[in-house]
Formats: sequence, structure tokens, C-alpha cells
Amino acid sequence: MKVGVFCNSQTKKYQPIRDGLLKTFKARGIAFETYFAPEEIASPDVLIVLGGDGTILKAAIEAGKRGIDLLGINSGNLGFLTEFEGEQIEKAVDLIAGKYEAEERSVLCVRAGGKEFFALNEAVFQRRYREGADDNVVEISAFIDGKKVDAFVGDGIIVSTPTGSTAYSLSAGGPILTPDIRAFILTPICAHSLHNRPIVYSDESVMRVDLSEAKNEVSLFCDGRFCGAFGEEDLVSVKRADFSVRFIKSKDNNFFDKLLFKLNKWSVERGNAL
Repeated sequence: MKVGVFCNSQTKKYQPIRDGLLKTFKARGIAFETYFAPEEIASPDVLIVLGGDGTILKAAIEAGKRGIDLLGINSGNLGFLTEFEGEQIEKAVDLIAGKYEAEERSVLCVRAGGKEFFALNEAVFQRRYREGADDNVVEISAFIDGKKVDAFVGDGIIVSTPTGSTAYSLSAGGPILTPDIRAFILTPICAHSLHNRPIVYSDESVMRVDLSEAKNEVSLFCDGRFCGAFGEEDLVSVKRADFSVRFIKSKDNNFFDKLLFKLNKWSVERGNAL
């Protein structure tokens, strides 16, 4: 087995965990490589990501495209997507060295302006602020399988996977989906109408995003990364990608236990910060 270790080059918080992990690999005779950027990822059997959710999002799409199983060890803050905490190195190595199960997570494929973009969490179509403008809200119409869903007037819309249902969509009032549900979520951002509500729809469907009434360009972000600005002339669609991201999970993995723990942790940390 060859293991890849992906680290966040923007922080040094992972270093003590990486040092312990590499020491364990050497003691057990496990071959490994270390990466600091997605384009560096080669062809390991397993990719261990050291960091928080942001670090996992940086590596996940590349791992999914290459069919590499992924395991997260939290050395960041919240770590919804990580399987182990930083002090559980031995458990993590035991898991990948034996027989393990992997859970497939769906990925969004966004086509806009003749290009393709991918997101494990969400694709966000958001208003662009224009200095001096009288009205900076946007109107975005959504069509699912050719049928109009609604016209959303406000700051934009979020299209989320079940994985991303605990991220931006949750903050905007969207529902939480368990990872095994084959669906996506359409969540309005600060809608100017009380009838605009989050909608859960099948991930077999194709959504068309109509920007013809948006008045000004809309920014597209995929997993927090700016992908470009698009306007009324651009054809935009969102569907499930033809690959998924495989997350290694332990036998005692329980989504609801993790959800409760992480949400409570998030609440305490945010409360203390205030």
C-alpha cells in the first residue's frame, strides 16, 4: 500500500500530527508521499488529509477524479468531513491498513461560460456588489428538468449536495441531509419573498440557472473558490458529476453522533468568540 498525505500549506497546525503519522508509517513499513497542492497528488491507494473541512475540499475533487479513497484527520477547527481527531493517529493507520468501508459522496458539476467546475459541498450563485448601483439584488430563475421552479430575488442561490448540507446551505436555512440520500438542495440566500424556501430535488435531475433577469453579473463560487462572473448571455447548468468522492469510514461511524458533536462544538466556539 502507498499512502498520500495532503497538508494545508497555509498553516502549520498539521505539523505535529504529520510528524506522528509519518513516524507510524515508517515503523509499520508503509510507503507514503506528502503533497501540499491538489496538482501534486499522484496515485496513492489512500489519501490522508490533515486539516479541517477547507483542506479536505481542496483535495477531494482531485481524489475523486482519480478514484483515490480519502480519509480526513482533523487538525483544523470544526472538521465535519474528518473521520478522526488529531490524537487518533494509531486508529487511523489501523483502519487503512486493514479492511475498511468507503462511503461515496456525490459531486456537483456546474457548466457555465463553456467551462466545467466541480464542487463537493456547494455551488453558489451570488450577487456582485456594484458601487453606486441603486439595486444590488439579483433575480435568478431555476428550472429543473425543463420545469420552472421559481424566480429567486435576493442575494443569490445555493445548490448543495448532502455533504454540503451542513455547510453554507445550513447557515442559509437549508435542511440537513444524510450522506446516503440521492438528492440536492436549492437554497435561496436572503430572498426578498416569503414564499422562497429551500427545495430538495433528485440528483438525477439537471438544473438550468437562468440569469437573463439578473440585471448584472452573478459570481459563481464552488466550495468557496471563485470560478468567474456570468451574466444574461451565459448558459448555466448544474447536475451530478460522473464521479464521486469516496470517504473511508470507521465501523463505529455514526452520522448523527458526529452531527450532534460538531454542531455543539461549533455553537460553543462561536459563542466564546462573541
